[in-house]
Amino acid sequence: MFLGLDLGTSGLRALLVNEAGLPVGAAEANYDVSHPKSGWSEQDPADWIEAVKSTLFTLGKNHRREMDALRGIGISGHMHGAVLLDAAGKVLRPCILWNDTRSHIEAATFDAAAQVRELSGNIVFPGFTAPKLMWVKRHEPDVFNNVATVLLPKDYVNFWLTGRRCSDMSDAAGTSWLDVGAREWSDTLLQGAGMRRDQMPDLIEGSAVAGQVTRSRGAELNLPKTVLVAGGGADNAAAACGVGALREGQGFVSLGTSGVLLAARDNFAPMPASAVHTFCHAVPDTWYQMGVILAATDSLNWLARLLDAGAADLSKALGPTISRPGTVQFLPYLSGERTPHNDAQVRGAFINLDINTDRQDMTRAVIEGVSFALRDSLEALKLTGAKLDRVTAVGGGAQSEYWLEVLATVLNIPVGLPEKGEFGAALGAARLAICAVTGDDPRSVMTPPHIKKTIMPRVDLVTAYDAAWQEFKGIYPRLSRKNIV
Repeated sequence: MFLGLDLGTSGLRALLVNEAGLPVGAAEANYDVSHPKSGWSEQDPADWIEAVKSTLFTLGKNHRREMDALRGIGISGHMHGAVLLDAAGKVLRPCILWNDTRSHIEAATFDAAAQVRELSGNIVFPGFTAPKLMWVKRHEPDVFNNVATVLLPKDYVNFWLTGRRCSDMSDAAGTSWLDVGAREWSDTLLQGAGMRRDQMPDLIEGSAVAGQVTRSRGAELNLPKTVLVAGGGADNAAAACGVGALREGQGFVSLGTSGVLLAARDNFAPMPASAVHTFCHAVPDTWYQMGVILAATDSLNWLARLLDAGAADLSKALGPTISRPGTVQFLPYLSGERTPHNDAQVRGAFINLDINTDRQDMTRAVIEGVSFALRDSLEALKLTGAKLDRVTAVGGGAQSEYWLEVLATVLNIPVGLPEKGEFGAALGAARLAICAVTGDDPRSVMTPPHIKKTIMPRVDLVTAYDAAWQEFKGIYPRLSRKNIV
């Protein structure tokens, strides 16, 4: 048996699978995010540990025989977070999360420095790890001076299990300290951000063994005597492992809280100016690129709260199939935007509201606006040489076939809807554990799911949606504060 842990922003999902990767049992635990100030987002790593204990206790209670056969654990986690440890391994302050924007000044300063984009392969976004440490150095010097190691969120859980301070390539790639092409820490980037190599964790591949669960921790969790822990992966890299997106041309679109359009790459082909993320994959000699929008289903959930309605009910009211795009347009920049604008200050908007606008018009505009923003990401990916002939849809928004038909038509590529089941980051993490323990080739383990339905672009509407996207694209310059002198 193998266990995949998906450390999300709001909760942990634990998935128990057999050696064939088929689910046996699952458990979940939730925790809170703290927002002490505007733009701040923090979490107590102790809450993650309690979630691990809770989910493993539940699995042990419901699947004792299977848990007694556990051989490996893999962990997926949200990227860019900064867990600061002292020499004794004590957490020095709450983890600063991926969606924290306090370090936007430090990010811009570091991003402008020589060789930073060339080596890291990316723009330095405010959510990345390096500017967070620059902010801590400036505002919390007593904490900074005691930092012995910086760990990413899922790597802290690995440390708690094994006692080893290490990180996998896919997660480390989001720090702005990694030479992403060479897959090693860059002294140039570290020195430029005021850090030292000895403050970095060991680097390993996500499908390699990070360590073994310590005897005391295994006893605490009621685990077998020998359980190995894989390097694991960043959330989107692990999700790509879950849907079998490892080779050039394979990819997925995620309609979750944020939106992601991801393409696997055989080679390192960065283009930072496009605001496309170029990261190491969780398996050796492979990379991936993705466009990221910060509010996907979050946009529909926001509208649902305003209208005192359920998000699924709003979507369902639009009917089973799409028509021409609406006249109302929505810009989904509720929390700023990453790809392609790299604009933490821009905010969303409805355009063309009139006296006859109703909730269906607004719902349609939100779904179309998120889809248009993902079209922006597709165009940015194309500039890097990435090619996607089709994508697999994952995330909560993928439950709406209406939304998938809009998306297929806007992107003008087929969108595959998998059979119900496990194929996300938790499965990807479990698959990484399988590879670490057995030594099996990831490409034989991380196969794509069975597609129950392929949503094709509406050929009769592609031109209309392309024109609507062109209008959408032209609105951003009028909203951006970058253009205000």
